[in-house]
Amino acid sequence: MRAHRVLIPALALFAASSPALRGQAQPLPAQGVRAAPTSALGMKQSFAPVVRRAAPAVVNISSKRMVRQQADPFWELFGLGAPRNRIEGSLGSGVILRPDGVIVTNNHVVQGGQEITVALADRREFPARILLADARTDLAVLKIDLPPGEKLPVLAIDDGADTQVGDLVLAIGDPFGVGQTVTNGIISALNRTADPNGDAGAYIQTDAAINPGNSGGALVDMDGELIGVNSFILSRSGTSSGVGFAVPGPVVRRVLEAALGGGHSVVRPWLGARLQSVTPEIAQSLGLARPVGALVAQVWPGGAAERAGLKQGDLVTSVEGSPVVDAAALNYAIATHRPGDTMRLGVHRTGGEQQLTLHAEAAPALPARDEKVIVGRNPFEGATVVNLSPAVAEELGVDPFGVAGVLVTKISDGAAQRVGLRPGDFIRNVNGRRIETVRDLSGAVGEGSSTWQVTIERGGQQITATFRS
Repeated sequence: MRAHRVLIPALALFAASSPALRGQAQPLPAQGVRAAPTSALGMKQSFAPVVRRAAPAVVNISSKRMVRQQADPFWELFGLGAPRNRIEGSLGSGVILRPDGVIVTNNHVVQGGQEITVALADRREFPARILLADARTDLAVLKIDLPPGEKLPVLAIDDGADTQVGDLVLAIGDPFGVGQTVTNGIISALNRTADPNGDAGAYIQTDAAINPGNSGGALVDMDGELIGVNSFILSRSGTSSGVGFAVPGPVVRRVLEAALGGGHSVVRPWLGARLQSVTPEIAQSLGLARPVGALVAQVWPGGAAERAGLKQGDLVTSVEGSPVVDAAALNYAIATHRPGDTMRLGVHRTGGEQQLTLHAEAAPALPARDEKVIVGRNPFEGATVVNLSPAVAEELGVDPFGVAGVLVTKISDGAAQRVGLRPGDFIRNVNGRRIETVRDLSGAVGEGSSTWQVTIERGGQQITATFRS
């Protein structure tokens, strides 16, 4: 059996009509001091002081949304079984980061939620609104309104600079909706990436038990500070198998700063280079002792990487003195900075090691986005399309190198859905007319036709089909 990545809110469907024994707590060790227990007395020491400090800042989050349930095709044959609405909900956890009621959770806990409720540790409930939702980091920032003058307990965000594999951690959340629960374990690994050539994140891996409902809960260190937000597990059964992953504190801080700054999305620095992780074969060809670093495969003209002096074939080995393991680790290191920051890159190239200075900047938004929903009698009716730029590519997680043109981002009811268009498709040709911009597409569909010959690009392959309107 394969292990699967499992997002961990406890999902629940609601019909519209449905209703330890321990020794005396010892003082916490000084920050940075680590020592394994050396006696039976040491083994009896308690995590209670850490829990007392952290647990009041961890909340329960429930999200509800109305969904339309399609009728059973069998009953439709007899004119029965009309589509009905039902309420779909999810349960998860969250962490209070500001005393005025600013809370972080996982995006997948509240995504699409029309009614979001936060239950505090003292069992009071408040409606919440979303300040910012960021699908790429799977984080969302919520706000609840408190009685005048009230301040909530908060968790401080640890910058992770002193975090090490083997450190003790606690996971605090609301698994299965049973109520606030604390589990303990260690940090199993740092900078875990789902795709070594991508930017899927650099997660903290832990063996502290986390289960459905722990999503958005706190992963805290022995100082009672937030080092990560629990996000997903790898499991064959859907329940904890001791392989859980948390979004690191520095990423949480960046998303929080964006939300408090009034932003509706997180503006990330963009390197402006396509990267490749180093394989053993590449390492041997470069004369490296081991396969580490991020190889520059392509440089965006005029981008930050080019202005810093990076060239195709360079190997980035460090950022601000910290080693770069693979391409995803480099993307993560850059993403934790802000546009305008300056970073030192260690680079290996023919002739020796070099230090380059990178000035972080947001991805360029050229060509202009020009987002549009296509209407009228044509095969694209109901499709939302945009011009692809590095900024749009960053937002949607699309590779801007080697592809350009008009990208389908969303499909709603209409001809586009019926003919099989999908988000991620590029529209290349309509009735013999080359499509490079949204304006080109608008002009092509505006001419009208009874027959449409359409070419799209999907997954690197071009598909041509003919439709009649």
